[in-house]
Amino acid sequence: MSLQRTPLYPIHLKYHGKMIDFGGWELPVEYEGSGIIAEHHHVRRQAGLFDVSHMGEVDVRGAKAAAFVQNLVVNDISPLAEGQICYSPMCYPDGGCVDDLLVYKYAPDHFFIVVNAANADKDFAWMQEQSFPGATLANLSSSYAELALQGPEAEAVLQRLCDADLSAIKYYWFNPQVQIAGIDCIVSRTGYTGEDGFEIFIAPDRACEVWEAIMAAGGGQVLPIGLGARDSLRFEAKLPLYGHEIDRDITPLEARLDRFVKLSKPSFIGKEALVRQSAAGPQRLLAEFAMIGRGIPRPHYEIQKDGQVIGWVTSGGYAPTLDKNIGLALIRHEFATAGEQFDVIIRNKPVRAQAGAGIFYKRLKK
Repeated sequence: MSLQRTPLYPIHLKYHGKMIDFGGWELPVEYEGSGIIAEHHHVRRQAGLFDVSHMGEVDVRGAKAAAFVQNLVVNDISPLAEGQICYSPMCYPDGGCVDDLLVYKYAPDHFFIVVNAANADKDFAWMQEQSFPGATLANLSSSYAELALQGPEAEAVLQRLCDADLSAIKYYWFNPQVQIAGIDCIVSRTGYTGEDGFEIFIAPDRACEVWEAIMAAGGGQVLPIGLGARDSLRFEAKLPLYGHEIDRDITPLEARLDRFVKLSKPSFIGKEALVRQSAAGPQRLLAEFAMIGRGIPRPHYEIQKDGQVIGWVTSGGYAPTLDKNIGLALIRHEFATAGEQFDVIIRNKPVRAQAGAGIFYKRLKK
């Protein structure tokens, strides 16, 4: 079966992207002349431009649109103002995660939901199963290309091309009527790198123009960034990835996403299971750790304590900004406390690690 391509495929070839199969999409893992580590550092220090057009978008409209979304997600969307965004897991009745997503509020009867690329079709099917009269759903994934401009110089670069004041867009807010180089776009102050930046939704046939305009405006301040650095940036900032920190069999409470789970809401899908788990206390929890011994922790490596398996690494690797080997692990709750030591099994050998807090990257706010 042939791979899907985003509207920016010609751009990736022009910039000599090293193309790989990413969940059925042909996308660049890195670009020639830079590489993953250099791209990672460039985003932290200046700005990087990503093609995230493979993400999914769902439009929800109608008199019951708010009620539908409120029932669908575990976070509380009722405080959202028009133009505001919230992050939320979306759960099955047993509390496992269907996905995590962003909810954009246009109006009380209009919401825009952005879901993960690999889950887009599954998520839309799940949403349709939960739908009820008064809420109409439309899968608009093929109607948008999406770019992400991330890094401390992102606002300054993008402002050179915009007709709107980007400083007026607060974190987790959006402006649905922005022109970038004269082209209509939706611009949100969101991202998946741990840095300040923007995500830009654009008609597919204008995506290459917007990309090239941003690259020209940025000059050496902006580099194209591939999937490799996208993953290392999100991991280093401790941002969850579906299939790793959350999954069909991992609840948001186990993933320590409690602040996004509003058990006080009257009802939502998965509430009963999550209320029970909250009351009893999760038997396993996500823990952040740093390696003491020499070795790089990789996803799915076993975690042992005194020779007994207590969990596994969900995400791990070398953190370029921090210059150390760190990881996240889903382990038995009694060992998921700061200072606890355990072993990561690397090439069949135990290598010592220590759980902690504040291990991961957190940018300094201006």
